[in-house]
Order: sequence, then structure tokens, then C-alpha cells
Amino acid sequence: MSTEIVFETHSWSEDNDRGLATGWLPGRLSPRGRSLAAELGARRGDDGIAAVFTSDLRRAVETAEIAFAGSPIPILHDWRLRECDYGSLNGTPAADLHKQNHIDVPFPGGESWRQAVERAGRFLTDVPTRWNNTRILVIGHVATRWALDHLLDGIPLEKLATTDFNWREGWEYRLQQEKR
Repeated sequence: MSTEIVFETHSWSEDNDRGLATGWLPGRLSPRGRSLAAELGARRGDDGIAAVFTSDLRRAVETAEIAFAGSPIPILHDWRLRECDYGSLNGTPAADLHKQNHIDVPFPGGESWRQAVERAGRFLTDVPTRWNNTRILVIGHVATRWALDHLLDGIPLEKLATTDFNWREGWEYRLQQEKR
């Protein structure tokens, strides 16, 4: 028994245009991002998705709302799917932020990447209680994808931290339910 998880990043934001690492700030989609969100809905609307789970940060919620406007597919917000909390560095230039090593050391006033991945992992432990044997869509951030790559595919965080994100139209994972 398993759950198929399709992961998509939130759509392009105004902060992406400015080269900023939004972190736990809400963020807003840019005009390009709204167009890409509509494309996401066209791409995934008839993809067998039983539910959409999204980070509760505005840019992810806005992506889901545009993509699935008028759809009967439920959209469920979950704070555990948020980006890493960069603390006092939320909203700083992404190039500067990503030069720092915060895999295990929290950002000033925030969390480490490992803490962010563990937070998203708690979401994964809850998924099978309601969504076993279904296909779900998760809309999130870098930390969300790292959690899926690390916890479901076994990729070390140290490797993820040194690999370019390489955006694409969705990643697919399988969450196996543990036998009791």
C-alpha cells in the first residue's frame, strides 16, 4: 500500500524576479508566476490527483488557488510544507544566503535545513492515515523537495545542498505505508 506524491514548486514569485530568498515571508506571484500556475492546473487537473496539499505561505497558496480554481479537488494548507525559516535573513539576496552552510546550524533566529526537512517529514507520517492508495499533489518549496528527496529517496542533505535545484514540471515519489 502506498501513496503517489507529485511535487511541484510554488510558481514564480516577485521575490524570484528580484533574486531574494523569501523564506517564511509570504511572497506573491509575479505575472509570469500566475501564468505558470494556470499551466500547472492544465497539466495536473486530470492527472488523477485526489487532493492538493500546499504550504500555507501565500505564494504557494496562490499557486494552488490559480491552478485548481473551479476544480472539485480539495486544497489543504499545511504549515509543515513551508520553506526553511531563514530567520533574520528571510528576504535577503538568495545568492548571499545560499553561500552559507546551514544544514545543521540554524539560520540566525530561524531553523537549519535539517530541521526544515524533519518538519516536512512529520507531514509525510500523516499522509497515509487518510490518503493511502491515492495520488496527491504537494505544492511547496526547496525545503519540501529536499524532504521528499532525503526521506523517500535517501539522498543525503549534504548532497542536496551542493546540487543546483534544476526546476522542472514536477517530481514523483512513492510513500510506502509501513506494515503494522
